Amino acid sequence: MNEKEAAIVELIRRNPYLSQQEMAETLGISRPALANLISGLMRRGVIRGRAYILADDNHVVAIGGANVDRKFHLNASAQAGTSNPSTVTSSVGGVARNVAENIGRLGHPVSLLTVAGNDADWQRIEQATSSHVELTDVALLPGRTTGSYSAVLNPDGEMVVAMADMDIYDDLSPDYIDAHASVLTRSALAVIDLNCPKETVAHVQELSRQSGTELAVVPVSSPKMDRMPDDLKGITWLVCNRDETETYTGVPVEDESSWKEAVRFLLDKGVENAVVTSGARGVMAGNRDGIRHYPAISDIHVEDVTGAGDAFVSGVLHGHLSGLDFDEKIRCGLVNAAKTLASGATVRPELSAEQLKTEMEELR
Repeated sequence: MNEKEAAIVELIRRNPYLSQQEMAETLGISRPALANLISGLMRRGVIRGRAYILADDNHVVAIGGANVDRKFHLNASAQAGTSNPSTVTSSVGGVARNVAENIGRLGHPVSLLTVAGNDADWQRIEQATSSHVELTDVALLPGRTTGSYSAVLNPDGEMVVAMADMDIYDDLSPDYIDAHASVLTRSALAVIDLNCPKETVAHVQELSRQSGTELAVVPVSSPKMDRMPDDLKGITWLVCNRDETETYTGVPVEDESSWKEAVRFLLDKGVENAVVTSGARGVMAGNRDGIRHYPAISDIHVEDVTGAGDAFVSGVLHGHLSGLDFDEKIRCGLVNAAKTLASGATVRPELSAEQLKTEMEELR
């Protein structure tokens, strides 16, 4: 055992009923990092019981994609049938993973349920994520490749073509969810993205209803809106952009009136809190108490749009878990999205609950 593992064993020996949060604070490490160390000790048989693990009132489970994203930036406009000089950048991504890291950095205990290949891409994701997210229940599938997204961009930033290798998420099945059902049922909130098959989304929706776990659904793209459940009752939060909303409702969102009607449509389908985003135009959001428009944060330098939508979702859910009123929940999302746009990082490394609170006061 290394030094940290030995310290964990000693703490458990003294008091096997310590919570993971108490142990993490005593050792001066993050809770997800502690959970991953404990998982390793259990696999090796050093720890055989689970008495030390207590339920967390604010525990979150994120279910869905964890990818490596690559962008090929062409030096000149794309030419077909030949080699195009370019530079490439890559980052860790995936909607569920991005939301999980944001929420973990904001101070909430969070687990990730996903599937990946046992390959270099997963090792990179694990390294970037494990300090803030519990990864003990991720399934590494032999002979499979971790999800990836690759985009080719012209010098002006316009996308030429993009390729997504996401077939592995077909294995995010109801059986996989059932094998880890205790993670969901002990959580206050489940967040699922539409990388998951439709039957898995519906299964998580039903398990959440049965256990009393709140549920947030985050679409990934317009084509995947066909994975939405037929019945939206039991969904606490649905956050989608204008294109996704138009695909789902079949109604164009052209002005403020139709934008508000789109939110009302989602509420009438059973969603408790519905949000439709529209980039620089802000968001339209509401619940049974009413629907209103929230303008985007202005005068923000945009460094990179990657991750801004996931940052918005995470900010809203942080506000929800923190017990803020509805307007402040939406503002949490808008401020976190704006600061992420300006940072150039998919999940900004300076993010914390205190930092976000300060930023909200500064931008009020």
